[in-house]
Amino acid sequence: MRRADRLFAVIQALRGGRVRRAEDIAAALEVSVRTVYRDLADLQAHGVPIDGERGVGYLLRDGYFLQPLALDAAEWDA
Repeated sequence: MRRADRLFAVIQALRGGRVRRAEDIAAALEVSVRTVYRDLADLQAHGVPIDGERGVGYLLRDGYFLQPLALDAAEWDA
């Protein structure tokens, strides 16, 4: 699984207002827990409103949505 796909899958796993443990996300994505912690930290550093901490669980704050991709013709060709 590409990293971008995995980051998107992590965001999708956190939707719904339920607290999710990193272990559960890792099992669903078939990656290590360490990878999930690293991905969560990267997402938080880039402004994704994820609340939680290790050993407790994580959730995505209500109202967050991903912006649609808007590429021009040159970007599509690249």
